[in-house]
Amino acid sequence: MDARPKMIYLPDTMVNWPWPRTINPHFEDVKAEVDLWFRNFKALSLESQETFDRGDFARLGALLYPNAPREHLRISCELMNVFFIFDEYTDIANETVTKEMVDIVLDTLHHPHKVRPEGECILGEIVRQFWARAIQSASLSSQRHFLETFAAYLHGVVAEVIDREQGHKRSIDDFLKLRRYTVGVRPCFLINEMGMDLPDEVFYHPVIMDLAECIADLCMIDNDMISYNKEQAAGNEDHNVVTIVMSELGLDIGSAMAWAAHYHAEVQKRYIDSYANVPSWGPSIDVLVKEYLDETAIWARGNHSWHYESQRYCGTKGPEVQKTSLVPLLPKANRKAGV
Repeated sequence: MDARPKMIYLPDTMVNWPWPRTINPHFEDVKAEVDLWFRNFKALSLESQETFDRGDFARLGALLYPNAPREHLRISCELMNVFFIFDEYTDIANETVTKEMVDIVLDTLHHPHKVRPEGECILGEIVRQFWARAIQSASLSSQRHFLETFAAYLHGVVAEVIDREQGHKRSIDDFLKLRRYTVGVRPCFLINEMGMDLPDEVFYHPVIMDLAECIADLCMIDNDMISYNKEQAAGNEDHNVVTIVMSELGLDIGSAMAWAAHYHAEVQKRYIDSYANVPSWGPSIDVLVKEYLDETAIWARGNHSWHYESQRYCGTKGPEVQKTSLVPLLPKANRKAGV
């Protein structure tokens, strides 16, 4: 007899977040363009393409960057697709293959005008077209920061794959350190920054870095809470904070969700407190800093909204789940039957 609960309670973690949900007015037009662009690569099987369509990653871009100009929104949507395809490929890849893909991506980012070798994984050409478009309008400082944070994300995914191959379970603290990279939030700030020249003394200032880490943590917790149900059903829930907390603290699903929600609330408070105490670099820089921080705060709201507005995790029940905070616990797939 299955003693697991029939329902999972998902607390509304963002109920007190000051930045409201809004969506970019160019969403529909850009979605049509980017979805066609991505399909033309024929990078996915029919089943995976259907999963991609349910994810509605153009909506994600439009929710994350509601104030972005049309061209920047197009770039953001392409970036969301880059994350999806890399995640899709590495979810089933071993360490060797994953490292090969990382090498292809890094080479592409550093040589965006180089013709990709015949027979190479299509990932290279997808990334090349995205980055070649991005650098046309991105400030040099934003390009530099993206290359650094995206490389960290890639290497984080390699570590995740090694953990999966070796069956290694990290402690909560160690897991959070890795998950901040694999959640892929920091590279996405490229879009917030690409229209400004944010000095390194600002970007790398401890307060600004801590605020960025807070946003990564908020998004990681929200993602892992809502994705846990789908992942546990498929048997690939090991790289999820809910699983890690259950294992280390000996908690059931509901208690682990409560732990995650409490951690989320603490991070929110840390962000709000630090936001109110950002140093000044003079009027001309301060206005850029405020814009940058507000846009990253909107990012956390957009990420949360997308989880319920797309069909990636809750199917067509997203709005209902968001309203009730309850989702039926999915049965675990019968691997022996090939289900």
